[in-house]
Amino acid sequence: MKKWIPSLLLIAISVSWSAKAVAQEADSTQTATVITLEDALKIALSENASVRVADKEIERAGYAKKGTYASLFPQIDLTASFMRTIKKQVMYMDMDMSKIMGGGSSSDSGKTDSGATDSGSSSTETPSFPTGGGIEVGRWNTYNAGVSASMPLVNAQLWKSLKISGKSVELAVEKARSSRLEMVTQVKQSYYAALLAKEALNVYKDVYANAVENFKQTEMRYNAQKASELEYTRAKSTVASAIPNVYNAESSVVLSLWQLKAVMGVELDQNIDVAGSLEDYTGEMALGSGTDIMNLDHNSTMRQLAIQADQLAETVKLQQYAYIPSLALTFSYSLNAMTNDFKFSDYRWTPYSYVGLSLNIPIFSGGKRLNDVRQAKVQASELAIQVNDTERQLKIAIRQYLNTMETQMKSCAAAKEAVETAQKAYDIATKSYNVGRSTITELNDAQLALTQAKLGESQSIYSYMVAKSSLEQVLGHDFIDENGNVDLNNR
Repeated sequence: MKKWIPSLLLIAISVSWSAKAVAQEADSTQTATVITLEDALKIALSENASVRVADKEIERAGYAKKGTYASLFPQIDLTASFMRTIKKQVMYMDMDMSKIMGGGSSSDSGKTDSGATDSGSSSTETPSFPTGGGIEVGRWNTYNAGVSASMPLVNAQLWKSLKISGKSVELAVEKARSSRLEMVTQVKQSYYAALLAKEALNVYKDVYANAVENFKQTEMRYNAQKASELEYTRAKSTVASAIPNVYNAESSVVLSLWQLKAVMGVELDQNIDVAGSLEDYTGEMALGSGTDIMNLDHNSTMRQLAIQADQLAETVKLQQYAYIPSLALTFSYSLNAMTNDFKFSDYRWTPYSYVGLSLNIPIFSGGKRLNDVRQAKVQASELAIQVNDTERQLKIAIRQYLNTMETQMKSCAAAKEAVETAQKAYDIATKSYNVGRSTITELNDAQLALTQAKLGESQSIYSYMVAKSSLEQVLGHDFIDENGNVDLNNR
């Protein structure tokens, strides 16, 4: 009777744990929001941080383009200034200022117009300036207020910069598309990982349930003295060793759902669950054929490099246009006043205005313009090398994905047969063990083979779908239609 107590306790604990797990799973299923792959993509399209940042980059590039266009319009500025003279400027002249101020020689000062001397004249004496003396110029306070305007008439570099800014917008749009493609791939792979984790959990739960059932049978046989103590101990050990696998599988499910929620851009505490199973995707396990499989026309990386190549070509022309003269229309109107005090009512404002043409002819810049052109050409050459290398690497990646897909298709077919065979073997081993014709070790071996076969089948489907999603990203398959809706059939 005492030998039964540990056994009963183990069964009770196992049954209690199983019931608790089932209850938790049922409660989780009731509260969790079950989403499909399409639902996950729709949520990520609006909530994923990378996609939102890419959309903002398009908006920023658009504003930059508008700013470039604004340079074609007149630029009008209002100006105002005040200057306080600290020390006035002194002008010096190499002449006798007394002669200039007096209007003649000293010998003529006492004579009238008729030549007679006017001894009774009361005129003020002319101030005397020593030769080489100076005169202070200006006043202490200077005020200026006005408006100025300029407008380019001929500027080849400005017009070329407009094309470059337009290419910047195209590049931002393509980068946003690249972010969307990457987001789709990440969501799909995270979704597949969650399905794989759930199926692994189901497999390990089945292993645990079979271990408990086999232990019950072994215990009955042991009590009837039809099984050895070694058989009994191994059966009990099998139950105990199955529990950690279930715990680890449950943790994998939680982690995979966290990863999915992170990629989708939703809060981690939001309770969601994935719908379906990996078996639902076996219908997509087929290889593409024909030369189009290596077509990179829709690859986002190649498109970005093509836009950058166009930008550099325009940049070379932009630097070459630096040799072309530029012409601008200018206008200015201002009011000026100079005073020695702050009596604004007494100020005398003098207007000043002009309109004209400003011509700039580049002549010599120390070789800067020439080196700028050479630099742009070198950058274009570097990009051409990068394009060729990127194309080669992408084609290698395509072949690798195709090879992986082909391998996993074969593995999946073999795994399906292995599951069927292992299931039959396990059923036979179970019946044989229950009638005492086989040992618990043989039964455990059959269970292990069945478990590995089921996990292998799920893993092969998962690996195929991961490679397929990566291949679709390389080929540039966009699952977002022109209206911004998710269409998984859009290829």
